[in-house]
Amino acid sequence: MKVTTCLNPLHTAMSIYGCLLGYTLISEEMGDEDIRAFIQKIGYIEAMPVVTDPGVLNPYEFIGDVINRRLPNPFMPDTPQRIATDTSQKLSIRFGETIKKYIDRGLNMDNLVLIPLVLAGYARYLKGIKDDGTPFNPSPDPMLGELQALVSPLEIGRPDQDWSCLKDLYNREDIFGLNLYEAGLGARVEGMVRELFAGPGAIRATLHKYASRR
Repeated sequence: MKVTTCLNPLHTAMSIYGCLLGYTLISEEMGDEDIRAFIQKIGYIEAMPVVTDPGVLNPYEFIGDVINRRLPNPFMPDTPQRIATDTSQKLSIRFGETIKKYIDRGLNMDNLVLIPLVLAGYARYLKGIKDDGTPFNPSPDPMLGELQALVSPLEIGRPDQDWSCLKDLYNREDIFGLNLYEAGLGARVEGMVRELFAGPGAIRATLHKYASRR
């Protein structure tokens, strides 16, 4: 429940977009309406249909405590940069397992929108360029250099470029737990990556577009 639905996936979503939007505290991110809506809907809408209920506490109540008490707590000075450490080792568990359960249970994959947005954000995160166009150093990760090389051909603000390198990222079962194209999500994630790479302000605009419409 905690690892694949109600806490760790929310942390990873906040870490990727927090770094891209220039946040340095998780508690400050919770004051951002787009990020708050983003993680609420990942937990309550997209991941909850396949939650593993431990029986000793209610998953809905657990998410409520996480969102309303834990994450906004300024006395827990956690940072998106710390949580983003080793992201390549986390995505398969925190999101890949939910996608697999959707497939195994025959659930409607069209209901997965914000989880794909997290995975799309990872490609932009690997570029190490924030939404305002300034650089940042992605957090330590054993596969950082290899994965950054995959997206190195991409340029921000160039819509007519060759996006084929994304297939070399999003077909990686060792990163995502499954081939996203075989899962029927590859094209969706690619489309979101194109939006995130549109230029300065594109990350905010794309996050707001998807987080506010569900």
